[in-house]
This record gives sequence, structure tokens and C-alpha cells, in this order.
Amino acid sequence: MSPEKFAITIHMVSSLDGFIARKDNSVSWFDTSDHFEKGVDIPDEEEFNKTVDCYIMGSRTYEHALELSGNYGWAYGETPTIIVSQRSLPVNRKNVELYNGSLMELIDCLKSKYKNVWLVGGAQLAKEFIRLHLADELRISILPIMLGDGLLLFDHIGIEQSLHLKNVTGFRNGMVELWYEINKTGYGMQNTGTGRK
Repeated sequence: MSPEKFAITIHMVSSLDGFIARKDNSVSWFDTSDHFEKGVDIPDEEEFNKTVDCYIMGSRTYEHALELSGNYGWAYGETPTIIVSQRSLPVNRKNVELYNGSLMELIDCLKSKYKNVWLVGGAQLAKEFIRLHLADELRISILPIMLGDGLLLFDHIGIEQSLHLKNVTGFRNGMVELWYEINKTGYGMQNTGTGRK
């Protein structure tokens, strides 16, 4: 469901032990063979894309999405997609654009056009959104696997942040989605105990 007011949702897929990719950046473990009898079906990708007004992602996530699009198609449909990167990357879709500038200015611009904006990777960009107090919600999809090593979802984020659990959903493939609202009244407490940033 789309929010009534402008909101930034960080959505990430993680292993149970907190990794979003193997050391070689591969995510083949996304294809789980688990089955949870009480779970619900994963939403249709095309229909879900219609509920999101704009996607934001980092360069590595974009490169990976491009690689997968050769076999599976572009996962984000016709939804406007902004790639935050200092590198020059190939863009061959009219709804995809590169951005290299202030994240605060980017969000100010998006507020005039959209309501439901999803940040879908990567980890460094997600952490920066949290540090800058730009994110409103976290939706973390945890797959039934422990990778043991790789790229961590949240490591040394630098602030303590209280959250409100909005919902928990178990899917038939064994994935569990944790949906949190970021508590803005407790936003940005440093983990050193020295108070607000």
C-alpha cells in the first residue's frame, strides 16, 4: 500500500546472519528451495512495481540488476529509477537516470514528484540514508540461509536507532519480511551514548 505522505523505504534482502551478498558479490542464494506451509505467496513483481513511485539504488546494485536483466528482464519495470553513482554507467532505459550529488537535494527534488520511494540497494547507500535521517521505513527480507561471510547489511552504522515493528510476513519460500517504521523522535542517537548527532 502506498503511503499517504512522502516516505522513503529501505528494502534489502539478507541472510539470517546479516549478509546481503557473498564475498564475490553473488546472490544466487536468493533462489531458496525451502517451503513454509503457512506462508503467503510472494506478490506479483509487475503488480508490485505499480505501487512504488520511484526506485533508488547504488551502482553495484544497478550493475547486478543489468546483468540479471539479460535472463530475467528488468526487475523494476517502467517505474522511474535513480542510480546514485560517481561513475559513468550505461543507461539504455528511458526511466533510468544517473545521479551524482547531494542526497538531501535529491530527496527534496523527489518530494515534489512522488510519495512512495524505495531504496533497494546497496548497503553503503542504505546506511548513508539512515545516518542522514532520510529513511522512514525498513523492510528487511530474511532468507532461510546463513552465509557465514560476505557483505554485511548493517555494520558500524555509527548511530543507535529505535524502530517500531509494523508487520511480519512469512512467505511460502521460507523468506520472512520484517517491516519497521523508523522512530523519528529517537532518530540519530549515537552509539557512544553522547546524545543526539
